[in-house]
Amino acid sequence: MYDLPTQTIADKRSYQLFHKFLIKDGYDMLQYSLYSRICNSQVVADKHIARLKFNLPNIGNVRLLQVTEKQYASMEFLVGDMTNFEKITANNKQLFLF
Repeated sequence: MYDLPTQTIADKRSYQLFHKFLIKDGYDMLQYSLYSRICNSQVVADKHIARLKFNLPNIGNVRLLQVTEKQYASMEFLVGDMTNFEKITANNKQLFLF
């Protein structure tokens, strides 16, 4: 989850670099400024957390929340629908690797 300033040209560039990193590293957008990534083990999660920390912008607010697959699967939709990626993974029991 992130909230980054975009008031100056430098701020916008920092935002764009961070956003491009998330996409390139296999994150999927759940909502605007809310991205998730599936990791098949804690070792892989630790690797991606380190990569995330290395690519953090200098200013703004970035938060990490780590949940298990079971916790993620129990998420309820109160308003709105699943993303296309979520529909694909919900119908297929195989783990998707990025």
